[in-house]
Amino acid sequence: MSPLPTPACCGTSKAAQLLQLSVGTIQNLVDKQVLKAWFTQGGHRRISIESILQYQAQQQKLPALSRIIDNRLRVMVIDDDAVSRHLLQDACLSANQHIECCAMASGIEALLSLPSFQPKVIILDLLMPEVDGWEFVKRVKQKEGLNQLHVITVSTLTTAELQERGGPPEGSQFMLKPVDLGWLKGYLLGLMAPQAWI
Repeated sequence: MSPLPTPACCGTSKAAQLLQLSVGTIQNLVDKQVLKAWFTQGGHRRISIESILQYQAQQQKLPALSRIIDNRLRVMVIDDDAVSRHLLQDACLSANQHIECCAMASGIEALLSLPSFQPKVIILDLLMPEVDGWEFVKRVKQKEGLNQLHVITVSTLTTAELQERGGPPEGSQFMLKPVDLGWLKGYLLGLMAPQAWI
């Protein structure tokens, strides 16, 4: 008896690229069984290409697709510390299914991704190599179309140390690390209220 053919599939990152969604959103779609997925013997998640195409087709049939996409709250987390970065990203994604969140390990990587991702909220560690939080905010303010951007800066710096450096970047909201994740979720949900951030 011949073995059953293996269905066409791809990994989570490739699925995210194909659908132009974050990896976290793809995982949520898998959890909700919108996308069909399974694990290989090696423990790698595989997602059915057929279910990805079906999801694409369903989305394209929706009215005012651009408005639906635009109504997602896009959040960008920038932190060179992997633990902090993943904690913040997970908190953002778990706050609401309509939140897109990407996580960047450096300011340079984030600056390059700004035009394509177009975040409404940036959560930014102040102390990073190459491009620190102050320099990052300065560069962002020079870019067009980002005047309504919400910037939350975070750091382990004490109030005195922060003041020695001139305080947090102008126009940003400062929070001491570790960030209160409950507060963060409430903040993001508040921004999602009608007309709050559109």
